[in-house]
Order: sequence, then C-alpha cells, then structure tokens
Amino acid sequence: MSVLRKKSIDKIVADAEAGAADGHSSGLRKVLGVRDLTFMGIAAVVGAGIFSTIGSAAFSGGPGIAFLFIITAVTCGFSALCYAEFASRVPIAGSAYTYAYVSFGELIAWIIGWALILEYAIGNIVVAISWSGYFNNLLEAFNINLPAWLATNATTAKEAFTEAATSLTAGENVASLTKPLRQGYEAWTTAPLIGGYRFIVNLPAFIIVVLVTILAYIGIKESKKSTNFMVVFKIAVIIFIIIVGGFFVDLDNWQPFLPNGFGGVLAGVSAVFYAYIGFDAISTTAEECKNPQRDLPRGMIYSLLICTVLYILIALVLTGMVNYSELKVDDPLAYVFERLNMPWISYMISVSAVVATTSVLLVFQLGQPRIWMSMSRDGLLPKKFSNVHPRYQTPAFATIVTGFLVAIPALFIPSSIVTDLTSIGTLFAFVLVCAGVLLLPRIMKGPGKFQLPYINGKIIIPLMVIGFTFLSWQRINDAVANIGSESYQEVLFLVFMAVLYISALFSFLKNLSFIPVVGALCCAYLMIEIPADSWFWFFVWMGVGLVIYFIYGRRRSKLAE
Repeated sequence: MSVLRKKSIDKIVADAEAGAADGHSSGLRKVLGVRDLTFMGIAAVVGAGIFSTIGSAAFSGGPGIAFLFIITAVTCGFSALCYAEFASRVPIAGSAYTYAYVSFGELIAWIIGWALILEYAIGNIVVAISWSGYFNNLLEAFNINLPAWLATNATTAKEAFTEAATSLTAGENVASLTKPLRQGYEAWTTAPLIGGYRFIVNLPAFIIVVLVTILAYIGIKESKKSTNFMVVFKIAVIIFIIIVGGFFVDLDNWQPFLPNGFGGVLAGVSAVFYAYIGFDAISTTAEECKNPQRDLPRGMIYSLLICTVLYILIALVLTGMVNYSELKVDDPLAYVFERLNMPWISYMISVSAVVATTSVLLVFQLGQPRIWMSMSRDGLLPKKFSNVHPRYQTPAFATIVTGFLVAIPALFIPSSIVTDLTSIGTLFAFVLVCAGVLLLPRIMKGPGKFQLPYINGKIIIPLMVIGFTFLSWQRINDAVANIGSESYQEVLFLVFMAVLYISALFSFLKNLSFIPVVGALCCAYLMIEIPADSWFWFFVWMGVGLVIYFIYGRRRSKLAE
C-alpha cells in the first residue's frame, strides 16, 4: 500500500555522510557534543515535575514514592535504549517521526509526527503555565503583585470563585481561604468586563513563550549556551537542597515507608511519568550534532541516569523532612523549607523553578520545529516549514508557528486540559519507537556507534506475562464482569491484556528482543492508566491529523514521486 511506503536507512545514512539531510541540504549548524546533549536532556526533564508534581505523588505513596521513580526510570530507560538504537542508525532530525518512517512506513510516521505535537508544542503550554505560577511566587517574594486577572485563566478563576463563594457563604473570610482560591476569587471579581465577558489571561505564560521562541529562532548555538547555563544553575540548587535538607531528615517520617501500600505508590504514576517527559527531545537535534551516531545515544542515557538519581534523592529528603501527608501542595520543595523557618531557601527554590521550567520550554521549542521541518522535507507539510534561515540557520517559519501554537493557548486555557494529552502523545511515541526497533535488520556494530544489546525474550517475556496475569487476576475478573458497563478504563485494560498475550506468543515463536518488547508493554500499561476522557480527545486529535494527511500529505509525499 502507498500509505505504508518506507524510507531506506542506507540512503539516509549515505546522504547524511555526504552532508545532506535525508536527501536535502541541511543548512543547520553542527555544534552539539555529548555534554551539550546531556545538558539538553537534563534541561528537558528536570522541570515542573521535580518542583510541583512530586508533592502530589509523595502524598499518595509516602516515602515509597522513591520506588516509583525507579520503576518509571526503568520504563523510560527501555525507551531511551530504543531511541538510542535508532539515533545511531538514522542520524537526521525528526526523532520518533523519522524512526517510524523507516520501520513502519509513511502513514504510521505521520501519525506519530502528529502525536509528537502533543508532547512538544501542546506539552509546552503546560510548562508555560507552570512557569507563570513560579514566576508570580517569585515576584510576591519581592512584594511585586501582578493583577490577579493577568496571572491565570478564566476557567480556573471561575472554579476558584465558585468554591470560594461557597466557603464565604458558610462564614469564612477571604483571608482564611487557601492561596489558589484567594487568587482565583480576586481574579474573577476584579477582572475588567469586555463585551459582557471577564477579561482574564495568563500574561506571564504568554511573554515567556515569546521570549523563548525568539531565542530558539536566533540559533542553536545561542540556545545551547543558554541551556547549559540554566542546567548548571538548577542542578547546583537541587544538590544544595539535597545536602541541606539531609541535615533535617527525621527517620520517623519514613515510618511507614509504604503508608498506603504499593497501590498508593502506583497512584502517582501519572505525576511521576510527567517528571520524566522530555529526554527524547534531544533526538530532534541530530543534524546539529557533531557525531550523532555516537553522541545522541550517550546524551539520552546519561541525562536519564542523572535525572533519576536526583529524583530519588529529592523524594527521600522531601519525605524525610516532613510527613508525607503535608506534601499535597503546588510547591512542595519551597513549602518544606518555609515549614522549617528558612524562607531564604524557599526563595532560592522559586528562582531555580523559574530557571528549570524556562530550560524545558527552550528544549521543547527547539524540538517541535525540527519535527515539522522533517515532515515538510518529506512533502507531508508545506515546503515553508522546512525553510532554514540563511543567517541564523534554524527552521525559521516552523519556529514562529510553534511559538504561536504555544503562546496563544497559554493565555486562556488551564493546564489540566492538556496534561494527560501530553502524556498520551509521549507514551504513544515511546510504544512505536520500541516496536519499531523489532523491525530493524540486525547489523554488525560499527566503531564508536551504539548498538542495542540483544537479549532473547523467548522464555523471559512469557514468564513475565504469566506472573503479571497472576498478580492482576482480580482486576481481570472485575474487568470481565464490568465489560458491558461504561467503564472504559476496564475495556482498555482488557485490550492491554490481549496485547500482552500476543506479545508473549510472538516472543516465544520469533525470539524477539527482550528490551524493545518490554519497553513497549510498559509504556502501553502506563497509557491505560490515563483517564478515558483524555483518550477521547486523543482520538479526536489523531482523527484531525489523518484528515490532513489524506487531503494533503499522501498526494504530495516525496515518496509518492
């Protein structure tokens, strides 16, 4: 079928070695080494997760949340190894989109490219909104207060106003309300009316996206220097927090280590996985690497290992300083030091949080244009998206479009709408990259290149499936009993079990490699834990993408020629 036509890896590699990118003149500067890529990976990963979502995860799982960081790191590690295998074989921009093109074919490549918009562009809306919250906290520390209606969105403000009004009716006063309720109430009651609607926008989120987009537009060299500086700063602050906080750890706070059992630990899956999103973004910069086949795999794996160690140490220190039940707050790191009467450290954390989320924004704003550039080169998007600026040597038009796509929604929408969509899009890409490795022909390892180690899954994977079935037997029975109800989560679980058994069968018959199979299955399991309504919007998003492909991309594809 024409929609499943594939690219040739040999031709891609030959073109790359000849100085072209997938048959096209690249025009991008090759300035990135292993250290730069590692820093970019850390910049993309260490952001809102460690400064905010770790609190809600710790509230559910207690000190045992450290186990979940390890589990999630192993899951992401399997995916990172598969990304590294592709990066060593396909040294061009495009990330999972290009990898799918050489393994599954054009239609799946388009689908995954469209899904990556959820990870990079749409995901950056969440990061921008988080940045705004940290920035406002920092301003308040210096007694600078923006009008409340310029620091949030109408949906969040209205929800806070409704809840606050109920509390006020019950006899409470405004000063006794929680900070989010107080800010939302103020935003709703003080916002100017325009045409009968309250004008409430998140101005800081908009401004930071514009500034970061300008930096990404100017050049990869300037972006590299900025990223490296921000990473050094935030790692220094995190290490400082770990060392200072370690002196205040009370071992009694670690008792019990699993207060809500292992189920409580797993309840934080979504929050903890969100803390790892982004390590794959550096694969989009392949054409700006000095030696992509050697350096990209190392950069991905090094950054993931460093982030995992930092996450585990922070989780242990955080839950040791105060009881886990106190950590369901928006800024847990700052909270614990305020609780210990050390506000100067909480101010330092606020500064670090602003820097950390800025670095995440920058890496993602670099990643999305390069996905579009690759799709445009292949004819699936208009040629304008692949234009490289003659002076700055960046995908100029694609960078500007990405800026608009992130900045405008960040003004108006709440982050809760797109957070789960971001996770689905990311996990979907991980599943296809892991599965795609199974379709690659085996080759001899080249000097200085990464190669995914082959571990025969013939026996291991079926045994793991049997063990998982035994542990999940009660849930399987409940899912079968409720199959006629509206419990979409249980339907997704049964679909996953079917995929599990099929994978075990093929692993036994075909001697499939252990790492990519387990990587795909782990990511698929995390996907089914995401709420069903997010799946609905994910399918709507993918449906829109398919319409665009069949109307425009399929006929204009370079491979169609």
